[in-house]
Amino acid sequence: MEKLDLTKAYKSYYTAGRAVELVNIEDALFLAIPGKGDPDGPAFALDVEALYTIAYAIKFAKKAAGQDFVVSKLEGYWWVDDTEADPLKVPRHLWNYELVLRLPDFVTHQQFVQAVIATEKKKSNPRLRAVDLKQIEGGMAVQIMHHGPFSEEPASLQLMDAFMRSRHLKFYGRHHEIYLSDFRKTEPARLKTILRHSVRP
Repeated sequence: MEKLDLTKAYKSYYTAGRAVELVNIEDALFLAIPGKGDPDGPAFALDVEALYTIAYAIKFAKKAAGQDFVVSKLEGYWWVDDTEADPLKVPRHLWNYELVLRLPDFVTHQQFVQAVIATEKKKSNPRLRAVDLKQIEGGMAVQIMHHGPFSEEPASLQLMDAFMRSRHLKFYGRHHEIYLSDFRKTEPARLKTILRHSVRP
């Protein structure tokens, strides 16, 4: 049985260069969980756990049905309520987020519901019911590969902003990050993160 690896099947989605570039992102199916607070806090960790727990429940069910796949990279959408504020100056406990994991298109809503019900019988995580299955719209975006700690992201974000201004592009929506490294296990200096902004002319 061939195992579907989404990072290989959609290589362009999970790839970015060291220089800022303009790309077109496809619509896709995701598991998602919303939250608010410091990404170093216990609530965030609970949300990550809930998301992966449901993802692996779906994976094992699909594997038993002959459609195995590799659980994809964690992604996060970030924003603040004050649209006039500089997000980097907003305290981290006030950040909003939506964490997502991309799924194969062959996963159905019924299979998702069955996975949630089955998981609740085995796990006590109170956030399991907060996980949802949804389509997320793609479109035109500006992106860059950030190497290093999250604390050094402002330098990469400045490059993105300069690129957007030079091409008269406007940021809209939410800041998007794809965590190619597992930040729970990887040294900060070795982290690789795709930073992505949805843009419009």
